Amino acid sequence: MVMYSVVEKLRCSVSQCLLAVALAFYGSLLFAQDDILVGMSGDMSGLSADIGLEMKRGLELGFAEINASGGVQGRKVRLLARDDGYVPLMAARNVRQLIDEEHVNAILGSIGTPMAMLTVPIINKRGVLMFGAFTGASVLRQDNVGCCVYNYRASYKQEIGMMLEHILNSGIKPNEIALLTQKDASGDTTYDVAIEKLKEYGLENAGPLLHTRYRKNTHNVEQSVADVLTATVPPKAIIMISTYGASSLFINLLKAELPNLKYYHISYTGSKPLAELLEKDTDGIYITSVVPHVNADNALTRQYRESYVKQRGATDFSSTSLEGYIVAKIFIEVLQSIPGEINKTSILRAIERIGPLHTSTGPVPLRLKQTSRQASQAIWLHQFVDGQFKQIAVNYDSQ
Repeated sequence: MVMYSVVEKLRCSVSQCLLAVALAFYGSLLFAQDDILVGMSGDMSGLSADIGLEMKRGLELGFAEINASGGVQGRKVRLLARDDGYVPLMAARNVRQLIDEEHVNAILGSIGTPMAMLTVPIINKRGVLMFGAFTGASVLRQDNVGCCVYNYRASYKQEIGMMLEHILNSGIKPNEIALLTQKDASGDTTYDVAIEKLKEYGLENAGPLLHTRYRKNTHNVEQSVADVLTATVPPKAIIMISTYGASSLFINLLKAELPNLKYYHISYTGSKPLAELLEKDTDGIYITSVVPHVNADNALTRQYRESYVKQRGATDFSSTSLEGYIVAKIFIEVLQSIPGEINKTSILRAIERIGPLHTSTGPVPLRLKQTSRQASQAIWLHQFVDGQFKQIAVNYDSQ
């Protein structure tokens, strides 16, 4: 019954898929000629559709706020979102079309490391800003990343560092940690980061460490489950670089045999869809986040919740839509800092020099400039309790 309910929850409804296609082909027809157009490519119909749709929702929420107040320089800010199904070649095609045919001024909130690896050269060649991609991969944070890439979120290296601190402080040893990753660029690069951090904590030889992988765009984790059950050194904690569907199946298959095993997810998994797929009494589940808890009592999250209810008439808040909302708020600050004409060139020049931001997620200010292209260094850690993720720790200036 568990397996059946999980599959049912993961299915994309016909109406959802048709909506994604309709928006892709006809969305730009709804906009005025002088609107400030912004593009996005993400999974809106595949196995990670909840992530892409929630990011899109958050961006639109932030833009709706400013548009209701008259826009920027009297111009509305509009999002053109394209579905790539978590397929890198589709993402590349989407970004080319958005820039060359739709003439967007920036690409925001794109989803996933494999997609970023193909789209970064495209935006650099065309001189268009890419900001707030939904990935913490190092490929977007290297010194030679190019002219046009800026990030909101903390890196996967910072997320994994916080996980390892929590794991090791619980008494688990470095050689008792395993890793589950997708067979793609995201899994490979994040595995490398995890090994680098483990060596900093005293792991001398990563060879015996269990690293089990599953095929991208599937939930085929049965072999990974078998790998854990037959491991020479039974792991006590697993770092999960996986989608919410694969994660939930993996946990549900293992928990009866290894009830004390702990599972640590990076933020990409998505706390809301993961929580919906787990049984309420499941123990030992953790996830990092790059945004505050959606119910946190601060000005930013209060404004997010108020806007969400006003725009959507619902309270199904999520960390992913909050992240999209924050990315939109920061981008609006960039637009508002431009004294003259707003175009792709002036947007790039503005983000290079904007410095400290008014948008705030905590006591450490967010900031952006040409030599510091990641606005936030903050990581939150959450534990699954009684059917939902609850914050248990935060580091506002992680390294």
